[in-house]
Amino acid sequence: MENIGAVGLERRERVPWIGVVGLVAFVALSVLGALAGLWKLLVVGWVAFAAMGGGAVLGARSRERNAARSVRADGLASGAMITSAAIFLVPQAIGYQPQLGGLGIAAGIVAGYAGHTVGHRLTHLDLPLETTTAQLTAHALAAGLVIGTVYTLLPELGLLLGLSIVSHKAPAGYAAADRLRAERLPVGAIALPAAGVGITALLVGLVEPPSTMALNAVVFGFAAGIFLHIAMDFLPECETGGEHAHDHTHGAAHAHLDRLRTHAVASTIAGAGAVALAWLLIA
Repeated sequence: MENIGAVGLERRERVPWIGVVGLVAFVALSVLGALAGLWKLLVVGWVAFAAMGGGAVLGARSRERNAARSVRADGLASGAMITSAAIFLVPQAIGYQPQLGGLGIAAGIVAGYAGHTVGHRLTHLDLPLETTTAQLTAHALAAGLVIGTVYTLLPELGLLLGLSIVSHKAPAGYAAADRLRAERLPVGAIALPAAGVGITALLVGLVEPPSTMALNAVVFGFAAGIFLHIAMDFLPECETGGEHAHDHTHGAAHAHLDRLRTHAVASTIAGAGAVALAWLLIA
């Protein structure tokens, strides 16, 4: 028992430093990205960092999680991401080569599901950071890799795509901080996944990957599939025993969940509609 306690204490002490390392790496790459003129990747990366960091601050300060607020945030994020992928990524993938683009979409959805599901195995490993931060970091690095590739292959893309894609970072940061606070672990570790999108996106932008019609079709399709999976994963689920159903007696639970379902549908439509309207205004 003493050894287990020592390991736990060591992990708690190491977690904040991981966040510092991630932030330092992000700042260094941002300097290089600015010199290389990768302004769109810089904006997307720093917005993702600010969104997740801001969500984490709110999550760390909240005494209890407000289910309706969480449902609205998740719905807005998922709606925005679904519409962004459908408007910006799917047409590009199909336009380069329909079959390969479709194959890329399927591969992205399957890969997103596989990564999310197999990621549970992280809970069985003795990592230098706890499970929530590890899973968020893996997710952020993968998302940044895709964003960096997409913007490098098609630099004329506007910022609306990237900003909509990272719109889920605020609710993700809020939920992660809420879990870390409950486990009495430092919330500062979230700086690592918050910087993850910018780190890999800028690395890809600095490398400038090769471009062909077939490769572009697969890349844009894969990106669309990944982000559609993330968006669907963020769709609020207001079911008995679910994440948003707690602290209610059986008699009041059904009415409460009905109200949450209304919030979920309305916020998802609002998120999707906001991106669609923005696209119409700038098209």
